[in-house]
Amino acid sequence: MGYKIVVAGATGNVGREMLTILAEREFPLDDIAAVASSRSQGDEIEFGESGKMLKVQNIEHFDWAGWDMALFAIGAEATKIYAPKAAAAGCTVIDNSSLYRMDPDVPLIVPEVNPEAIDGYKARNIVANPNCSTAQMVVALKPLHDAAKIKRVVVSTYQSVSGAGKGGMDELFNQSRDIFVGDPPEPQQFTKQIAFNVIPHIDKFLDDGSTKEEWKMVAETKKILDRKVKVTATCVRVPVFVGHSEAINVEFEKELSADQAREVLREAPGIMLVDKREDGGYVTPVECVGDYATFISRLRDDPTVDNAINLWCVSDNLRKGAALNAVQIAELLGRKHLQKG
Repeated sequence: MGYKIVVAGATGNVGREMLTILAEREFPLDDIAAVASSRSQGDEIEFGESGKMLKVQNIEHFDWAGWDMALFAIGAEATKIYAPKAAAAGCTVIDNSSLYRMDPDVPLIVPEVNPEAIDGYKARNIVANPNCSTAQMVVALKPLHDAAKIKRVVVSTYQSVSGAGKGGMDELFNQSRDIFVGDPPEPQQFTKQIAFNVIPHIDKFLDDGSTKEEWKMVAETKKILDRKVKVTATCVRVPVFVGHSEAINVEFEKELSADQAREVLREAPGIMLVDKREDGGYVTPVECVGDYATFISRLRDDPTVDNAINLWCVSDNLRKGAALNAVQIAELLGRKHLQKG
């Protein structure tokens, strides 16, 4: 027997990836529904390579009863309305928005890192998916934390425009085209020109001068990995369509050299180590697109701090940072709690 799965926000970037990954991983399905806002009602969307087409249903009128799990990619405001309805109807919600991530009654899950926390889903019948930049970082940090206990993390991110949705991708494309033909690039979704530029500002500014994206990385890493780990982040939007990159400095309580870290990461789940000290011996965002793995490169000792290393971390933010992690949570939930006989 399979599961009855709903993908909410099926017409967006992440929703489409969710459908693709469910098909790629041959998730055991008895039925699948694609839902979205009224604007998309009646549209058809492809599911898998079989050519099967799903007719998009209006989320406002969708009946959640009888469905096992719903993968939400509809943003916090809509999630606030529809997630409680789905959960109350017995459909477990796996939410990609920021709404429930810091709720103490909602587990925040990266399956390679804290699968045991899934047991807490029963409190609200909701599971939260972490921020895209957090997800790939904690996959890299977990095996290192187990090996030598992390004290402090300093991370600078280089985040692609797809993290801001289809509008962000359209803005990079349109501005790039405008510049080439001599027209002025007009910022709309971003605060400054994104084409051929970088913007050290993602989400809203907070009172302490950090941005909400930076706060998310700190707070979510503590909830997922270890509340004692100190984290400081600088998050930057870069003119890349898909794929987030991170330069991470990690300080440990115990001695762990870069060579030892390399061996730890080589065997870690979800990680692909590509670390050759030669031209091209590392992974960049364009090479990670469409892949499930979190790629680690540029591992080296930090000579300025005792027991510290530097590394470069790259992942497809629409996959591990969003859709893949949600599907992995669904797989974990099925294995541990919603088994089908």
